[in-house]
Amino acid sequence: MDDYQITTHTDNETERLAEKLASLLKPGDVVTLEGDLGAGKTTFAKGIAHGLGVKRTVNSPTFTIIKEYEGELPFYHMDVYRLEDSDEDIGFDEYFNGDGVCVVEWAHFIKEHLPEAYLNITITYADEHTRVLTLFPGNAHFKSIAAELIG
Repeated sequence: MDDYQITTHTDNETERLAEKLASLLKPGDVVTLEGDLGAGKTTFAKGIAHGLGVKRTVNSPTFTIIKEYEGELPFYHMDVYRLEDSDEDIGFDEYFNGDGVCVVEWAHFIKEHLPEAYLNITITYADEHTRVLTLFPGNAHFKSIAAELIG
């Protein structure tokens, strides 16, 4: 599987990249975000939300697991960190096969519930402000999105 790398140097740049990604997503798309605590997963999710036209404040759904937002497309933001070592299924299929866009932080904790194809993005620290985003597209649709983001 091909992977693509993009480096950002500020939170604003990371958010703008996510907004651009949002413009390329369609209903039913799933984006997974992996990375250390504080790497920028929620910042990236906020950018996708803004790109989808979400007007409400977007913050981490750590304690609620899933937050739903209305925009040009429904936006489902999941933080499944608390589901580590759990086999709980909280209706993931309804979200993943729905009419919105799903962003899942810490998705490796629910790998068995993920759809067959999704766009996985791993965010790593390069330094205090710089992040390296590595995109792993799960099918041709996501591969074309990744290629367009690289530009």
